[in-house]
Amino acid sequence: MMKKGIVIALFLISNMVFAQDQYTKGMQKAFQLWGDGKSAEASNMFERIANAEMDNWLPYYYVAQIDTIVSFGEKDKEKLTQQLEKAQAYLDLAKNIAPDNPEITVQQAMTYTAWIAFDGATYGMTLSGKVAALYSKALAMAPDNPRVVFSKAEWDMGSAAYFGQDTTPYCKDVERALELFDTFKAASDFHPNWGKDRAEMTLKNCNK
Repeated sequence: MMKKGIVIALFLISNMVFAQDQYTKGMQKAFQLWGDGKSAEASNMFERIANAEMDNWLPYYYVAQIDTIVSFGEKDKEKLTQQLEKAQAYLDLAKNIAPDNPEITVQQAMTYTAWIAFDGATYGMTLSGKVAALYSKALAMAPDNPRVVFSKAEWDMGSAAYFGQDTTPYCKDVERALELFDTFKAASDFHPNWGKDRAEMTLKNCNK
């Protein structure tokens, strides 16, 4: 009986290691595709991983992130709507897995911002308040997360510029975000770790 139990335990462990290995390879491949500029292929790869890893919020998050990023600057409303509706669907699934997650909260704000960037007159009135509230919520949850601090500062700067106000007061928040980027350690190789380069560019523009 004991021998049989050991065999079963080893079988379960080997299955877990194999599944983990498949996940790691899949995520690495998806990031490689994305890095090569193949956004659609990367999104599809993350989608397949999400279907296999139904209790892991990360692949859902990256589908939403890619489909949001490619929507900035998109002029075709039908294509934009398709991309952002897909992003929203995957964000909702990520939220179900990891509610009150600051990274997902920031991504939700960015998805709303893509709508505003497409048509501020139509979507600004309904979504701007939601974006500001999401950044405040994320900051309350994770005041030392560099992406939260920087993304909120970037939004505040954009809002100030839109209303013809001085953006300089928010430069100190960008500086603080950069300090946080220097000490931030992502929970794994696949957890969100973006933003430092954009924060550096923003700070350079602050000092002009």
